[in-house]
Amino acid sequence: MIKATGSGLEREIEARCGERVRLCFQCGKCSTGCLFTPAMDLLPHQAMKLVQLGQEERLLSSRTIWICASCVTCTARCPNDIDVAGVIDALRQMALEKGVRPAERNVPLFHSCFLGNIRATGRISEPVLMGAYKALSGDLFSDIGLAVEMLRKGKIKLVPSLVRGRREIRRIFSESGGKGAVGKG
Repeated sequence: MIKATGSGLEREIEARCGERVRLCFQCGKCSTGCLFTPAMDLLPHQAMKLVQLGQEERLLSSRTIWICASCVTCTARCPNDIDVAGVIDALRQMALEKGVRPAERNVPLFHSCFLGNIRATGRISEPVLMGAYKALSGDLFSDIGLAVEMLRKGKIKLVPSLVRGRREIRRIFSESGGKGAVGKG
């Protein structure tokens, strides 16, 4: 019989997303490719090491799991084909399930607004997304000048366009039960 290796957290991450974090040998390529590291309290490769060490509380309370934009640059750069972004997403889900207060409080709200926008129209409409986010976050006017400038230059449109397959998109949301979506949008 083969004895399970790694921390309990490492095994839980593997069960959730199928990633074998123990294959990470700390080369740092994930961290050097990430555009958001200046805002993170842990670099992606450090987060992977903390998973290996079973440091669940430190990870779930970190800013890093909320700052990650899931752009998958880290995943693309990993020489061991570890889906680092998927691991971070699994950590976000764990934090939400365990009632850990997000270190970046408005990120789950933004995700919820983002997914609600896709569910309703089939694609992102910046004015609808930002209107919902701004109203729900209570931060209505902090960047109104930028919005006016983007509208003036034609970078965003006031009226959202709709896709033809909205019914199918809503069906996908319904069948998935919101799985994988921060805050279950």
